[in-house]
Amino acid sequence: MAYLDKKLKLKHPIIMAPMFLVSNVNMIISAHKSGIIGCLPAHNFRTQEALEKALQELTDKKIKFGMNLIVNKSNTNYEWQIESVLKFGCDFIITSLGNPKNTIELAHKQNIIVFCDVTNIEYAKKCEALGADAVVGVSSDAGGHLGQIPSAELTKILKQNIDIPVLSSGGVGDYKSYHSHLKNKSDGVLIGSVFIACTESEVNHKYKQAMVDYTDKDIVITSKLSGTPCTIINTPAVQKMGTEENWIEKILNRNKSLKKLLKKIRFLRSWKTLEKAAFSANYDSIWCAGKSIKYVKSIEPVKKIVERITKK
Repeated sequence: MAYLDKKLKLKHPIIMAPMFLVSNVNMIISAHKSGIIGCLPAHNFRTQEALEKALQELTDKKIKFGMNLIVNKSNTNYEWQIESVLKFGCDFIITSLGNPKNTIELAHKQNIIVFCDVTNIEYAKKCEALGADAVVGVSSDAGGHLGQIPSAELTKILKQNIDIPVLSSGGVGDYKSYHSHLKNKSDGVLIGSVFIACTESEVNHKYKQAMVDYTDKDIVITSKLSGTPCTIINTPAVQKMGTEENWIEKILNRNKSLKKLLKKIRFLRSWKTLEKAAFSANYDSIWCAGKSIKYVKSIEPVKKIVERITKK
């Protein structure tokens, strides 16, 4: 039994990864019913009222779930997000970006465990020293914002250098890929992209069908959306937009103050772009996905996806 299923009393040591604009309450509920646990990004909710409505529904139905919080200064909504999460409670929090110290301290006061996204040993050690309960190794195989080290290698070096559990992410979509993570001594696995095309997802049909029609060879990396490397499907709209920064963006990125401002502008712009692409039927097809897209053969319920991954 892996740390994750033992700690959270799950049938399978799997977290449905928090996905920007994709993850929703219905997906979290279906994950719970399928023997895994879902994680909901706080930044998918524009207002505190909307976030608390979702939290209320999940807690009323006694659903096991986690919350994902961006903890760096770019998240100007952090204060009301953490306030609401602590008010209603959850089973765990995953922190992304920035210093997780405040989140760990506040969460632990309410017996909420905290996992921290990490991409290297140095940051993993800092999170361990701050009291993180486990780390999530964000690898170069991950979808969305990714790391630079392949999953198997990252899990190995993290396990050798820290004493807290290591969860792995990236490239999982079938039985073989899932069990390769467990054989690599991962304490649990995060799976994201293959759930984009689930029937419970509220993204438009074109986005879901793209998950079926495109393959891992169609995934490209761009920094143009948020300023941080992100994986997207290489659609005609992306080919037209380009994936490389223009000369103005490159100059602005050399200045520390302007770089931070540019990143905030990009985040807001990318939010609107990706939101329209995900939910508007007639918008340019700029869609986030990871290389595990190759495992998506049809649009199906969460339960069937989980069964396909966990049963040989």
